[in-house]
Amino acid sequence: MSRSVVVTGANSGIGLVTVLELAGAGYDVIGTVRSEAKGEVVARAAAERGVAVRTVVLDVDDAASCAAGIELAEAMADGGIWGLVNNAGYAQSGAVEDVDDDLVRAQLETNVVAPLRLARLVLPAMRERGEGRIVNISSIAGRMSTPLMGWYCASKHALEAVTDALRMEVEADGVRVVLVEPGMFGTDIWSAAEEGGFPPPSSARYAAAYARAQAVSGQSDRLPDPVWVARTVRVALGNPVPLARYVVGADAVTGLLAETFVPTVVTDYVKAVTSGLRSLPVKIPFLS
Repeated sequence: MSRSVVVTGANSGIGLVTVLELAGAGYDVIGTVRSEAKGEVVARAAAERGVAVRTVVLDVDDAASCAAGIELAEAMADGGIWGLVNNAGYAQSGAVEDVDDDLVRAQLETNVVAPLRLARLVLPAMRERGEGRIVNISSIAGRMSTPLMGWYCASKHALEAVTDALRMEVEADGVRVVLVEPGMFGTDIWSAAEEGGFPPPSSARYAAAYARAQAVSGQSDRLPDPVWVARTVRVALGNPVPLARYVVGADAVTGLLAETFVPTVVTDYVKAVTSGLRSLPVKIPFLS
């Protein structure tokens, strides 16, 4: 009997490559999508890969939809849901002062509240069976902050904190909780910024930085393949004693090293320059 794993946000990006990777590894995979049309996207991708992936319609931001979706997935799963991969999320771009309260709440709802809502729904059955695995897809932004991404970073910092608490709370019940912390990968999370994901700048000093960030976001095809994140999820699920955290990507590793060993005044300056908020005293072509 293969173990059943639910993956949220399964129709694109990391979610899609993850359901295909896990199905190929022999898991019984149930992906959540927000509409039947998006479920068809998953079905076509699975057929092309030659694997089986089932889907349920579930809106992570809607508590009733989450409850109904998890109940259906439990009924579909042979032996119940063994694993939950909380992947659904999005990036809210913009300077801290430019993002209004409604947008902040929406970011926190999707990236923080929703994953733990789903964890609460699957935990009773996992605890009863004495085993289970919850993998929360965070980001290296959960360990370090960057300009113009403050609220996204805040949501990932919060997700990491509550995941740490959950890990300790349920470990004695046989449930293992894991964080996966990717760097930048080529997914459609960056296309949102390219397509107007930045709010109107409150100050002229942000306009150039926004334009720069949108131009960079349009080059996501140059970023690494997200399959490396999917493979890390597979490792986290397959390891009998998983790590608490898996950092994925060269940029994530080097960023953490810089945050740890380089003085904050230096990393702040470098981030401000690369984001377009400050200028170097000497012009360098590839940074201009």
